[in-house]
Amino acid sequence: MDAVLHALADPSRRTVLEILRDHDATAGELAEALPIARPGVSRHLRVLRDAGLVEARQEAQRRIYRLRPEALIEVDDWLDDYRALWTNRLDALHTEIRRGKART
Repeated sequence: MDAVLHALADPSRRTVLEILRDHDATAGELAEALPIARPGVSRHLRVLRDAGLVEARQEAQRRIYRLRPEALIEVDDWLDDYRALWTNRLDALHTEIRRGKART
């Protein structure tokens, strides 16, 4: 999970994941969407691959990258407790708001 969180910490890598969420892409296509040089995109893709967040397939001379959303399952599971905490707090806030409105 640490490798996934490290990979997600960088805004450029999050942008890559957002693009790949919608469609597979080559490194060149990803480089066009980012304000960094292609070697930087390649380094980001390596970090994402090492974390298991993306995978590449070879098509002729090109590598096509695709998102591996299953790599986020462990992070999602870890966040469940925090989601429950915030849901309970927001529910309590809504209850207090309703009580305030009922008094006025």
